[in-house]
Amino acid sequence: MTVLSSPQLLDSHAATWSWQGHQIRFMAVGSGPPVLLVHGFGASIGHWRKNIPVLVESGYRVFALDLLGFGASDKPALNYSLDLWEELLGDFWQEQVGQPAVLVGNSIGALLSLMITVHAPEQVAGAILLNCAGGLNHRPDELPPPLRFVMGAFTALVTSPWFGPFVFNQVRQPARIRQSLTQVYSNPEAITDELVELLYRPSCDPGAQKVFASILSAPAGPQPEDLLQQLQRPLLVLWGETDPWTPIKRGRGFHQYAADPRFQFVPLPDTGHCPHDDRPEQVNPLIINWLAEHHR
Repeated sequence: MTVLSSPQLLDSHAATWSWQGHQIRFMAVGSGPPVLLVHGFGASIGHWRKNIPVLVESGYRVFALDLLGFGASDKPALNYSLDLWEELLGDFWQEQVGQPAVLVGNSIGALLSLMITVHAPEQVAGAILLNCAGGLNHRPDELPPPLRFVMGAFTALVTSPWFGPFVFNQVRQPARIRQSLTQVYSNPEAITDELVELLYRPSCDPGAQKVFASILSAPAGPQPEDLLQQLQRPLLVLWGETDPWTPIKRGRGFHQYAADPRFQFVPLPDTGHCPHDDRPEQVNPLIINWLAEHHR
C-alpha cells in the first residue's frame, strides 16, 4: 500500500466539523479499526505526522482533531477545561467515528483519553497513554512552596488584562519555543524548524492569548490514579524516562491503581515528554504491536 508523505497526508485529508457553533479541524484517513489521536497542550494534528502514515499502512482508520483552542480550530473566549474537551471528543466520536476506537493521547491528551475510557467505555476499545499529565494544571499541593509562589505569580501575569498579552507574546516566540523543546525532547534531531513552526503558527491566531490565559487558570481536573481504579478496558502506558514535566516516577506507580488486569507499562529510555515525536522509531512498533493484540 502506498501512503502519501506526512505533509500531503495532512493537507489532503483535512476537514472541518462544526461543534456548538465553533469550527474544528479534523482528519480521517485509512480503513480498518478506528484509532483516535488526541494531542497535548499547544499541539495539533501535525504533532502526529510521524505516526499517522504508519498507522494507516498497518490497516487502521485514523482520526485526529485539533482540540478547541488549538491548531487550526477556533479559539473562542471560553472557560477552557478538561470537561469541555471531553464533551467535544464525545460528540466527535458520535458524529464521526461511531464504533469503539482505541484512543492514543499525549500529555493532557492522554489524561483526556483516560477520562473517556472510564466515563464512556462503550466508545472505547482500549487506550494508549504517552506521558500522561497529572492534571490540566499543577495542584498547589504538588509543588514545593517556592515553585508554588513562582507559578502563582506567573499565572497572575498571564491572566492580567494589562500584562497578559505581553507575557504571551514573549512565551510564544519561536526562539523560546525551541528552548522549551530542548528541555523536554531527548532527541535533538527531532527539534526541527517544522516542529517549531507547527507550535508557533496557531499562537498568531486571534484569541490565542485568551485561550492560553484561560487554560493556565483552569481547574486541574481528575487525577489519573482515581480514574485508573475504574478502568474497564485494556491500557498501554508508554513513558519517556527523561521527561522533566511529567516525571516517570508517577507513571511507574499506575499499576497499583489499574483495575483492569490488561494494564501494561513500558518505560522508554532516553525519551522525553512527547515520545511519539521524540522517538517514533521506538514508539510506532510498540503501538502497532499492541493494536494487533487488542484491536482486531
